[in-house]
Amino acid sequence: MAEGSNWKTGAYGHKFIASFSGGKDSTLALYKAMKLGEAVGLIVMLEEGGYRSRSHGLPPAFLQAQAESIGLPLYTTSSSWADYEENFMHLLVNAKNNGAEALVTGDLDMPAHGCWHDKVTKNAGLKLGMPLWEMNHRDVVEEFIHLGFVTVIVTVNVSLGMKEEDLGRVLTLDYVKELEARGIDPCGEGGEFHTAVIDGPIFNKPISISKGKIIRNGEYAFLPLELAT
Repeated sequence: MAEGSNWKTGAYGHKFIASFSGGKDSTLALYKAMKLGEAVGLIVMLEEGGYRSRSHGLPPAFLQAQAESIGLPLYTTSSSWADYEENFMHLLVNAKNNGAEALVTGDLDMPAHGCWHDKVTKNAGLKLGMPLWEMNHRDVVEEFIHLGFVTVIVTVNVSLGMKEEDLGRVLTLDYVKELEARGIDPCGEGGEFHTAVIDGPIFNKPISISKGKIIRNGEYAFLPLELAT
């Protein structure tokens, strides 16, 4: 049996912790895994200072609002890239001690051999679930939108076809077609963009946001999000 042959259904019948970025892929993976098993928490890795998430640059208050709307506890820690694996392992072990039996991630294109998440889950004594693994990228986005999830663009790489004007736009089917016409992967799997989910079928209430001033850093542009009062 191939190493990753049961990754798509790895959460089946298990309590699981989900690696969560706050973006569309991890949110859709969480939704799918909740149909198979029981979610017991969300893992989010923060940058060293703890001011924003390492993956999508989202502030902890926004991530906490997502977790509260979904109804799950948030497991976080600040980390540099140098000690990322060590700190991620600490969160996995903590989650396992609190009942988790599997880790769920939103990865699409992980290799069947040499997968980092496969290594860390085995080291932690957990199973691995990747509900989106090997799905067609367009199918992922279409399913996400048809289910009623709402997500906005919060990070763009302007060297890969994205524009600052894309920041804050809601991902719709028409917008996906526009992105594809510009040569951009509909899931942003080439690093073109990242999103923040603000509503959907697993949210008890939408996340009300206000948009900050765009931040530019080399080829990247970021849209800071704050919770609307």
